[in-house]
Amino acid sequence: MAVKDPSELDRAIASLGAERTSALIVMPDSFNVVHRDRIIAATAQHGLPAVYPYRYMAAAGGLMSYGVDLLDMYVRGAVQVDRILRGADPREMPIQVPTKFEFVINRKTAEALGLTIPQTVLLRADEVIK
Repeated sequence: MAVKDPSELDRAIASLGAERTSALIVMPDSFNVVHRDRIIAATAQHGLPAVYPYRYMAAAGGLMSYGVDLLDMYVRGAVQVDRILRGADPREMPIQVPTKFEFVINRKTAEALGLTIPQTVLLRADEVIK
């Protein structure tokens, strides 16, 4: 669902929550980052499972997250900046892409939603929040 205004969030999530076979994938964009608390609260209120793009969203109460490891990206970016400041030509440097991803499950949220996460999935998670 394309949501462009915060006032549309609750209605959109409520309509998804009404469909018992629905789930939500929250995309990694600035709108969703800014309104993450509202999205997490609305998905909990409507019993809607959701996957988020960043670890901190699962830590804030989201069901699970799968996405790039932001800390790793920042460190790698700092290395590139350091190389440039030391005289490297940016045109000759390789393009960097994310190489480290993390999968986080919030077990407390899963229980609140009435979900049982299989042990095989829990073992694959980088972190399980209890």
